[in-house]
Amino acid sequence: MLRAVISETEAYVAGDLANHACYGPTRKNWTMFSGPGHLYVYHIHRYFCANVTTVPGEAVLLRAAVADPPWNARLGGPGLLCQGLEISREQDGIDLTTSREVHIAHRKIAPDPIVVRKRVGIRYAQDAPLRFVASVVDA
Repeated sequence: MLRAVISETEAYVAGDLANHACYGPTRKNWTMFSGPGHLYVYHIHRYFCANVTTVPGEAVLLRAAVADPPWNARLGGPGLLCQGLEISREQDGIDLTTSREVHIAHRKIAPDPIVVRKRVGIRYAQDAPLRFVASVVDA
């Protein structure tokens, strides 16, 4: 089983033009409206990217992670994160609270502050405080 600590996320909220759900549900983004705790996986360029839904129409993009030993890889960027954790479009819609295939759990990390950074790779609201980076050193 591959395990990693999520170290960077980015929120996609209502009214955000970079949010895949900003214009309502479609065949491709239906998972964004399925309620909290689901994996929304989509293809962009050569990679898959994964979001965790929060409320209908909003989600948090998984931007980076650090894999647990013995692997210890840095999974920088949402595409490399999905590639490293073997997440693909087939997992779109998985309920992360009940799935044995993909699961997110709470883990205590170092008490360093979470840093807010500018959004990258989008044209909309780049300065909005929606990208978060945390230390992943075990406490």
